[in-house]
Amino acid sequence: MRVWLLLILSWSIFSCQAEDCVRTPQMPEGLKQEHYRSPTPACVPNGITLKTAELQKLIETKQPILIDVMAVFLREDEGFPATWLVNEPHESLPNSIWLPNVGYGVLEPKIEAWFKAQLASLTKNDLHQALVFYCVADCWMSWNAVQRVREYGYTRVYWYKDGIDGWKEAGLPTVKTEPQTFTSN
Repeated sequence: MRVWLLLILSWSIFSCQAEDCVRTPQMPEGLKQEHYRSPTPACVPNGITLKTAELQKLIETKQPILIDVMAVFLREDEGFPATWLVNEPHESLPNSIWLPNVGYGVLEPKIEAWFKAQLASLTKNDLHQALVFYCVADCWMSWNAVQRVREYGYTRVYWYKDGIDGWKEAGLPTVKTEPQTFTSN
């Protein structure tokens, strides 16, 4: 019985198509432009929404790249390298990469170029590499990032809606992390 349940769960995780989420009237027409910390919808158009158990299974079987998109202030002073100003220790899922500010509704061109370069490096230019985006619960930034990355041509894009909050609630380990260094091209 357990084998059948596992097979059914595996099939449901990996057979879902990004088109399964129908955009509802409560969702913005494109990307969310403001009030990023507010209740989010049940799913994301053009991506696959994961629950904690589904994410754990995906990590075990497909080794996705986990991307935390929590925003943080980028300090840029003339004559000095750009620096992310992290006010307090930040926790992420183990083996995650923290790419701040890539979930805003509109990205500054330098942030978008940096984001694309980071994705290309992380995926080794493989548009079929599994990518999981998350933030905290009720955060639209990861929802936006999923749709943006699909527009870039990535095909296996997942949204972990419950984010770090859901991971912690499940009693799973977290790690302290720092954002990836910002370099302007």
